[in-house]
Amino acid sequence: MRCTHWRRVPLDLLREAQRKSAPECADSAVQCQLATHDDGEHYGLLHDVGEYGFALWLRWCGSTDVESVALPDCPAIAPGPDGEGCCLFVGHIERHTWEDTLEEISCTS
Repeated sequence: MRCTHWRRVPLDLLREAQRKSAPECADSAVQCQLATHDDGEHYGLLHDVGEYGFALWLRWCGSTDVESVALPDCPAIAPGPDGEGCCLFVGHIERHTWEDTLEEISCTS
């Protein structure tokens, strides 16, 4: 299950994300993309550069420590012939994004 923490993107960081992507693609608030957790750092996706293998993330901890960071994409791929790639960054904590999807599917079957 994904973390439920959200963060409004500070105006200067929003403008930075808009410069690096189409202006309409930058959100004014982001949800943490990591697995459910309360303590530590949270990461919300600002802009996926895609072709370069990294993305711009909003990192925050608490109510005042917030910054944008460019992080390389996680190279992990789900097992199996149609394995999807992890949508997070190298060195993320906890689970890969497809692991949460598998858990949600198995709970409803």
